[in-house]
Formats: sequence, structure tokens, C-alpha cells
Amino acid sequence: MAGISLRGLSKSFSSRDSDVAAVADVDIEIKDNSFVTLLGPSGCGKTTTLRLIAGYITPDRGTIEINGKLLSSPDSVVPPEARGMGMVFQNYAIWPHKNVFENVVFGLKIRKVPAAEARRKVEEALALVNLSGLETRYPGELSGGQQQRVALARSLVVEPDILLLDEPLSNLDAKLRERMRSELKELQRRTGITFVYVTHDQAEALALSDQIAVMNLGRVQQYGTPFEVYAHPANRMVADFMGLVNLVPGTVRARAGAGGEVEIAPEFVVRVDALGAFAVGDAVDVAIRPENIRLDAPGAPDGARAEISNHIFLGNLSEYYAKLPSGLTLRVQTHPLQRFAVGAPCKIAVDASLCSVFRAGGDALKAA
Repeated sequence: MAGISLRGLSKSFSSRDSDVAAVADVDIEIKDNSFVTLLGPSGCGKTTTLRLIAGYITPDRGTIEINGKLLSSPDSVVPPEARGMGMVFQNYAIWPHKNVFENVVFGLKIRKVPAAEARRKVEEALALVNLSGLETRYPGELSGGQQQRVALARSLVVEPDILLLDEPLSNLDAKLRERMRSELKELQRRTGITFVYVTHDQAEALALSDQIAVMNLGRVQQYGTPFEVYAHPANRMVADFMGLVNLVPGTVRARAGAGGEVEIAPEFVVRVDALGAFAVGDAVDVAIRPENIRLDAPGAPDGARAEISNHIFLGNLSEYYAKLPSGLTLRVQTHPLQRFAVGAPCKIAVDASLCSVFRAGGDALKAA
């Protein structure tokens, strides 16, 4: 199989007035037999990075190596068909006039694989994606999920070392996307192929990935495990992009070892475990996930006084908006059986170990 090294990878495209940096100084090491996701908002550079890996684009600077072999540099690019990679596109790109077997066998025919061996490989690929017995159906006779599996089988049948996937689930409905997420992860485990996956969907990335590269403005903002990028974001952009978060202004009130106290309202002081180089009096922003805030009855011994200003029932959880006397409102998520009435008094407390602190008003790296 294969590991991928992206070193100083950069690519700009010319516009009418200037050059636009689509990818800037990207450094990523993708381990063999891993599932890595390039995640970020539209225009962040994730698809351009994938196309650079595939060999469709020549980098302006930097290199791409597979197991130490140079595949891309500004001077030379190994063509896509010689890279040992498969690619699954957002629109699947399967031929409507060919049946399932004909779509999947196409790559083997190009490689002049003998007919008997090609049939065996197609049958194995279809079994991998749970399409056995549908060889004679045409795309118009298949569901969206089945069409997506045909595209996967067509890529897998040529036995690639690396599979590149560009938002392959974006055209599916929510329930089917969730089911296909599980199938994709299981498929990667069974085949041992290195998957590089592009998406803007945070839940998808968290569910599928061994490592996530969060991108913005062409740069990798953070590269780490799903837990790391969610629980310990490197900067404000990552904290805000990776799910729901309360980003609230505060002032460092006291230092104690690596942590200290941050005042985010006159009546609400948060004790945090990591304050980095911030000093007493520094203005900061504190990132607090809604699920890391505890709601208690007004008589609880700990916490700050608040009032429930809104409640949204979401089935598997309840979402409350707790308003402090200063007017600051925090979004809180609780178990659905924990119930508070709108207008009711309460107390709120925050888990100090799960807060991140950033320089106020900027997107500098977290000072932890």
C-alpha cells in the first residue's frame, strides 16, 4: 500500500487582476492504510489539494511523494493513470448507457486484463460494495446509494494503492449519507487502501477519519485526530468550524500554574487548564462547546446564576439558551430528560479541561 508526503505544496490560479493562492505551503504526512480527510469551507483549497495528489494539476512549489517516490514537482508530474490511484467524483461519473458490469470492468479493459480474470475481479469488487447480483442493471435502475457504490467498485477493481474521494456523499439524503459513512469506513478497513477524502461536512469527517486536515484560505489550520481537532482546536477558525461553539470574550483575571481564571462576565468566572503565555489583564476569547456546560437547579452550590431564555427539543438532546444577568447568552446541550422551563432560573458551570483560549479578536494560534 502507500503513504503520501505533501511538502510545501502550493498552487495559484490567475484571475483578471491578480494571482489567487488556492493552496499555500501545505505540509501533510498521510500514513499507509489510513483514512485522511481534507475538511473545510468552500474555496478553502481542499479539492485543489486532492487534484494535485491525483496528478491533474502541476504544483507551483513543493512536492508530492508516495512511499519516497517523487510524483509531483514544479518540473515534473507523473500522469494520473500512472500513479496507482483510483478516484471517486462528486457526481459519480458513471455511464448511463452501460450496465453495472460494463461500468466497473472499463478500467480493466483499458489495461487489457483477460476476460475471465476481469470478470472475477469485477465480481469481487461488487461483493466488496454489496452490489452482487446487480451486474445487468443500468444506472437509471439504481438508487443514489447504489450508483455511488458502482463508482466505488469501478475505482477498487483496478486495485489502487490510494483512493481519492471528492465529496462522494454530497448528493445523497441524510439517512443514506449516514449509512454510507459506515460502509466507507468499513470498506477502508477491509481493503487496507489509503483513503484521501474531501468534504465540507464536519460530522462526516469526524465519523470517518483517522486524521483530519482542517483547511482555510489554502492553508492547513490543523492536522490531527478527530478528537484533537474537535476538543483542542489550534485556532478560532478550527474551533468555530468544528461544530457548535460559544466563542465569548473575556479577561484573564488570575494565573495558577499552566492555567488560571478568565472572567467572561462580572458574575461568571471560568477556570481553564491552559492559558499559555497570556498574562493577567489580557483580553481573550474562550471557546466553550455547548455540551461542556452543565445546567443545574438554582440552589446548586456551584456555578453562575442564569435564566433559561429559550429551549429547543432535538429528540436525542435538548438545547437551551441560558442568559446571564449581564446579558451574555450561552448555548447549552443536555440530556433530553433534563428539563427546564423557559424563564426558569438555573445555574451554569463549565468543564475547565475542555475550554480553549485564543487571543481576542484574532485568529492567532491558541496560546496553550
